[in-house]
Formats: sequence, C-alpha cells, structure tokens
Amino acid sequence: MHPLEADEPTAIGPYRLLGRLGSGGMGRVYLGRSAGGRTVAVKVVHPHFALDEEFRARFRREVEAARQVGGDWTAPVLDADPDAAVPWVATGYAAGPSLTEAVRDGGPLPEHSVRVLGAGLAEALAHVHGLRLVHRDVKPSNVLLTLDGPRLIDFGIARATDGTASLTSTGVSIGSPGYMSPEQVLGKGVTGAADVFSLGAVLVYGATGESPFPGDSSAALLYKVVHEEPELGALRGDLRELAAACLAKDASARPAPGDLARRLAPQGAAALVAAGWLPGPVVERVSRSAVRLLDLDTGAGAGAPQEAPSGPVAFNSPSVEGSFGPPDPSYAPAPPPVPSAAPTPPPAAPGKFSVSVAATSVSEGPNGRGRKVSCTVALAVAGALAAVTVGSVFVLGMLREDENAAGDQNPSATGAPSTPGDSASPGKVVPEAYLGKWRGDAEASGGRVPLGTFTVTLRQTEPGGRLGTVLQRDPIGNTCTDVLTLKSATKAEVVAVGKGAENNGGQCAQTPHTVHLRLDGKTLVYTSDDPDAGDPKARLSRVE
Repeated sequence: MHPLEADEPTAIGPYRLLGRLGSGGMGRVYLGRSAGGRTVAVKVVHPHFALDEEFRARFRREVEAARQVGGDWTAPVLDADPDAAVPWVATGYAAGPSLTEAVRDGGPLPEHSVRVLGAGLAEALAHVHGLRLVHRDVKPSNVLLTLDGPRLIDFGIARATDGTASLTSTGVSIGSPGYMSPEQVLGKGVTGAADVFSLGAVLVYGATGESPFPGDSSAALLYKVVHEEPELGALRGDLRELAAACLAKDASARPAPGDLARRLAPQGAAALVAAGWLPGPVVERVSRSAVRLLDLDTGAGAGAPQEAPSGPVAFNSPSVEGSFGPPDPSYAPAPPPVPSAAPTPPPAAPGKFSVSVAATSVSEGPNGRGRKVSCTVALAVAGALAAVTVGSVFVLGMLREDENAAGDQNPSATGAPSTPGDSASPGKVVPEAYLGKWRGDAEASGGRVPLGTFTVTLRQTEPGGRLGTVLQRDPIGNTCTDVLTLKSATKAEVVAVGKGAENNGGQCAQTPHTVHLRLDGKTLVYTSDDPDAGDPKARLSRVE
C-alpha cells in the first residue's frame, strides 16, 4: 500500500482513506475505513469514464448484480454511488495475498491447501450461479488467500445469465488466456460451466505453479484451450481427476460447483479452514499485513483536519504507477506519455482534483506474470485489465482506451530506427494502389479466433526500407504497433517483415514475422506467416 499523495482525496463518500492499494487504466483503489471502523476497499473509476453515459449505465447494472453476491468465500459489495461526479464502489477488504503472489513468491501450495482452495471457490461459485450470475474471469489474481479461507473477488464483470445486462455494445469476450473456457474463446454462449473450467485451471496453477495451458502468446494459449488436453503436472489422486473433469472441452461434461465442493470437502470448506489451511510462510505474510492494517490511522479525531469531499481524482500525478496491486518486476514498463502542448495544471491540495488523464494497463500471463500479447493477434479476451491483488475490489472488465493513432501517423512512435528507405523512393518500388491507410477486422486460426482491428499504413520505400506500420487494437482497447520493413513489391503482392515497435508496452511481442499484402478489387488482403499467432488474416478497406 502507498501513502496518499497531495492530489488524492482524503475521503470517498462516507469512507476515510488510509492509503492507495493500486491504480491502473480503470481507476484507483484505496484502503478506507467507515465511521463504524470497518475496513473497506474503495474503487474510484477514471474521470474519463464518468463522462460516458453508456459506461455509467453498465456500471449501475453491474453494481446491482454484484450487490447480490454475499455468500461465503466472496468479498461483498458494501456501498456504491454510480451517480456521483466520479462513480465509486466499496467492497469488504480481505487481508491476504492473491494466489498469483503466493505462488510466485513461495511456490505451489501443498495438497491440503489446494483442496481447501478448490472447495471454497466451488462453494462460492455455487452461490453465484444460484443467483443466475456468472463470474466470467476466475483466475489466480482474482483469488485472495486469507486466514479465514479463500476469497473470490472482482465481480465487476459478473453478468446476469438472462442476457439483460449486456457488458458492451460490441460483444467483447471477457476472460483471461489460459483460464477462460473454450466457449469463451470461440465467442459462444457462456454459462456457469465456464467458471468451472476456469476453477479447474486455477487448481492446477495452485498445485503446480503453472497454467494447464502454457504458452508464450495469446494465440498459442487459446489454441491449446480449445484443441489440446491440459497439462496437469504433479497433481495426483482425486485432485487430478477433479481438475481434469473441470477442464473438459464439453461444457456439459463438467461437474456442477456444488458437486465439486462436496467431493473436495464432504463436511464443507469451513471445517477445513478452521483446522488451518495455509502453509506457514503465507500465514506469516498475512499476519504481518493484518498487524500493519491495525496500525493504520488517518489522524481523524480531536483537532484533525476535516475530511475533504470526494470528487474527480487526478490521474496525471506520479502517484499513479503500475497496475492494481503490488508491482510485478516481470512486467515491462509502459512507454511514457507523449507530452501535451497544453500547460500542466499546478498540483491540487488534498481533496482537490483535476481531470487530466495518463493511466495505463497491463496484462497477466498464465503463470501470474506479465503476458506479452502478439501484435498480430489481439484476441477477444479481457486479460488486459490489471486486477487488484491486495484487498477485494470491484473491477469492471470492458474498458476502452483512447486509440493510439500515433502508431499510424508518427514514424517516431514505432520506436524503429530511421532508415534511408524511410523517404519516398524516386523509383516508386511500391505500386501506388497500395499506399495509404487501410483498416478492417481480422481473425486467426482459420477463423476460429476473432481478432480486433488492424490499421495498416503504407508509404513508398525501397527494399530494406520502412514500408509503414500495423496498428493493432484488440476488442478491449489495447494497442500494439508493428513496423513493416519492405522485402519485395509487385502489382500482385507486397511482402514485408513485421516486428514489434521498440516502444510497445510489455503486453506486446516483438517477434519478427512475414506479412503478405495483395489487392482484391478495392480491398487490401493482409496475411501473416506467424503460426504461433494463429496466422492472422484481415480484409482491409481504404480509409485515407
């Protein structure tokens, strides 16, 4: 947790703030305390989204859905104000590391801990599904390990199964590569069975330290989820059998959460938790955190400053760093924001805020570390939003980012060195019909995996020179840029080598691959020889 900076609020709604738990592209998460002394996690959304009425409507619906979730092994939504100047929501705070942190720092959990973990999460899902909700993003970073048992968090993307609460107008698929179900990958209808699949993957991670579907790219991960059998590692006995059953490709073949819970803990998860369920190092870590939490105080009381009213939070200060939760050294740093020509407003006093925007987001990989998403494959998954790994926070999973048009228009934005071929060639090697900007939707793995939007910008050059860029924007708004270097050009086909720009964020891969471009009437056909990325294809229309 970080101390509050000068430009941050001292109170949100009725909650005094003790410190900042994390921040990211969605907003900021604070540790707060109610007037009655209850410790909570308060999520304040980015002011940018507060101006979007469609976002507010989604936020309001999802808060109402999340309020229904109050069973054991979850973090309840306690309070919210979706109509505030900047919407916020407060959930119960759970003191404990995420499963991602615990495994990363201490290795796989012992068998008994994995059994309790599975039983608690299965009971949580049975409760959630009984409310006709689906979590849709069960993964290690959304599971907290507390002395009182596991806690499933992040119900911001929970969705009523009757389809009345649409997450987006574009049908974005929610989930994380390596943990989302085959039906989520394929864009089919999602039921509670998708959560069971994800639970099986979480159990494998907790027991082995690895996802059952390892891979270095999103395309490879999702291909394995759909087509290959899981790798169960050192799992043994009934734990292995249950994990394999959860990971069945056929949703109807997976066990119901209630049946799974009974097989793992016939007397209920609570009995196993009461007998002690966490390994010693994790218990020690949780205990230290709890002691620090008791020592926290905002100084409210006699003679203390009055609480400042909550309002729009400044997102342009140095206090906004990394993702929700503790920083992960395996994440590559995001490129610095491009300076604006407008003057920067002076820092505000505590409780006073500005609305300028400069936040970023990162992705989580199958082993809980940074995941590099191929520039050529922007899959319809929501792993790009960072998750809170300390405390329990309501996080929405369908956010958009401003399009990084610089990758289209500004050569320096790609991070590629300038070459003599960057300027127009007198010989006009590239046929004029190819030059300009093209945009369209794309797909991979023979059309089985939907992709985001590719924007291809081409200009005149010679072989060995820079042909242009490919700006990839996935369905949840993440962007990566490929730099194209010309290999050959004829009227029939232009061939180039694509490589990730040097200033791409840590979520983008830098692997070179061959790109083929050909004209089909007024359409530019894009194909890439990149098997690990599913050999992406796109049909693009001219936009400039």
